[in-house]
Amino acid sequence: MEILDVRKLTDADKNTFLSGCCGAPGNGPEKPPCCGPPATTGGGKIDEKVPGFQEWLTTAAGPVPRVSPELRLNDRLGACKARWGIGRMSYIVPPGLYALGHPTPDDPVLVTANYKMSYDIVRSAMAGRNAWLLVIETFGINVWCAAGKATFGTEELVRRIGATGLAKVVNHRRLLLPILGAPGVAAHEVARRTGFAVSYTTIRAEDLPEYLENGRITTPAMRELTFTFRERLVLVPVEMVHALKSTAVITLCLFILGALLSGSTAGIKASIAYLGAVFTGIVLGPLFLPWLPGRSFSVKGAIAGLAWSAIWYGIAGGSTWSIPTTIAAFLTLPAVSAFYTLNFTGCTTYTSRSGVKKEMRIAIPAMGSALVVSLLLILAGKFL
Repeated sequence: MEILDVRKLTDADKNTFLSGCCGAPGNGPEKPPCCGPPATTGGGKIDEKVPGFQEWLTTAAGPVPRVSPELRLNDRLGACKARWGIGRMSYIVPPGLYALGHPTPDDPVLVTANYKMSYDIVRSAMAGRNAWLLVIETFGINVWCAAGKATFGTEELVRRIGATGLAKVVNHRRLLLPILGAPGVAAHEVARRTGFAVSYTTIRAEDLPEYLENGRITTPAMRELTFTFRERLVLVPVEMVHALKSTAVITLCLFILGALLSGSTAGIKASIAYLGAVFTGIVLGPLFLPWLPGRSFSVKGAIAGLAWSAIWYGIAGGSTWSIPTTIAAFLTLPAVSAFYTLNFTGCTTYTSRSGVKKEMRIAIPAMGSALVVSLLLILAGKFL
């Protein structure tokens, strides 16, 4: 479950799989998509304040900033904050043309998004090498998601080629794009309208040096999309932050409800049980995704939630609970965990829009029914 080879996908599969985590195309190249920041086309002006700025290079199209491949402390802290969802919607660099190293008109042109983490990953991967970096306006969204929203797309790429005067800067007519940007770009249209041919390079920026050394040949390993334990781990923090507000409100409501029905101790236990189910769904479900039974994310989350229910039953003295309370706990906690693990589909490399919609049509009513039945059981056990 951890490696997928893009070469083995059919054309239909590629359109679904490579459509990006944000889903279907959104508002077009002139407007930011629904999951992006409230940015305007242009994304700011390139000046000496751009990350990594070293000096201006004089080109036939005007001055171009030469940027360092070294990531400073502020860059690493910014990436860490973005992983936690802090300032994520403004983590952006101005689109335009940048120079890496000391490029000549014969050096390659790499294309990436103006999400700062994408920009940083590419420039750091190219340390010690000369290249031009064409950053296009994706409203601060990474390449994969932006391709699905058509902001990493044909129109913006054509526009940016013209706006930067790229044809005056380089002698060749070749653009190197990341594989995950493919669904947003019609290569034949770019070639027809600009004269620049498009080549798709690798999935990971770290493979770019090897790609260039190998005569611009993409090896099978460069096409394999992994989803390892570490890669899942780095996605967890932002999911936790997104759930923070709703979790805090629900926890407070559970404490109050439990305290009113059975005292403050019951309120505390209800809160801890719920928080444990949330943690299981957001953290443990995604981390142990390959080893949890089933294909459905909601089923995987429910199984992890059942494990937490059993643990909580032992910790909280479940042997003294009434039958309705016990049944309610084993219905509610897995449903909560299932919901948050299902939500992780937006981060994964394996789900498609149609598959998620199909799963939601089945899973959401089942989760809701479990919560309603649980509430009725608790009320019945208390007042009947």
